Amino acid sequence: MALFDAFRFDGRRVLVVGGATGMGAAAAELALAAGAEVVVMDRAEVTLAGATAIGLDLAEQASIEAAVDACGGPVHALLACAGVADGTPGLERINFVGHRHLIDRMLDAGMLAAGSAIGFISSSAGLGWESNLEEFKEVLAITDFDEAAAWFVAHRKADYFHTKQAVCAYVAAQAYPMLQRGVRINAICPGPTVTPLAEANRDLWLEFGADYRSDAGVEASTPMEQAYPLLFLCSDAAAYVTGVTLISDAGYISAGVTGSYPSATDPANFLLGRF
Repeated sequence: MALFDAFRFDGRRVLVVGGATGMGAAAAELALAAGAEVVVMDRAEVTLAGATAIGLDLAEQASIEAAVDACGGPVHALLACAGVADGTPGLERINFVGHRHLIDRMLDAGMLAAGSAIGFISSSAGLGWESNLEEFKEVLAITDFDEAAAWFVAHRKADYFHTKQAVCAYVAAQAYPMLQRGVRINAICPGPTVTPLAEANRDLWLEFGADYRSDAGVEASTPMEQAYPLLFLCSDAAAYVTGVTLISDAGYISAGVTGSYPSATDPANFLLGRF
């Protein structure tokens, strides 16, 4: 293998869930450039030339199962990129329950064989999940689609913050059982990134940490800057990495935790559950 071949996806099939826009679209574009056969599942129109598009509504179990059947196997890398903001009906299904059902369906069908990898887009909002782990273990143990969605509603956790924490908890909890099957699973936790979803929630999402970025001389992330670590985690270059939630926020959380940027300390401690 040549030195940089481990970063490529030649001869491999990459499925991007939520790959029509934003970070998912950047990940699909990057995977295609890295030699992959790319399949994109989304409700929105897929405009990436060279990608196969499959319609998908993550809020509907039947739609997920039909999309998985239409995709077929094998899938060597599954990028779980879909996400919606607070106020969206079915948020708990779209941000977590639907992704998990899709993964379970593919595993049961043998579509994710040994050597494959799963990469989630979580969020810096999903940090601090460890403090809620015992509660999240309840929903992680519920395999029924509707029952799992109902759990979030009943526990008042059907929101962006808690569904992203659930993603991080799921990634950590699945590292060992999936590794036994030869499958790796990781996630990135992006900081503010300029996507259509973030633009629609600019005051909350893109203003967060703006003082830090201004003083550091950096801008909010581009979708492609998040696609790079996501694809890396699913490549052979990360073959010994699993169960990781990688924080891709230009160092904001670290600066807050260490106090090197004091105004970030309270927000960082809040996100990490250090009250």
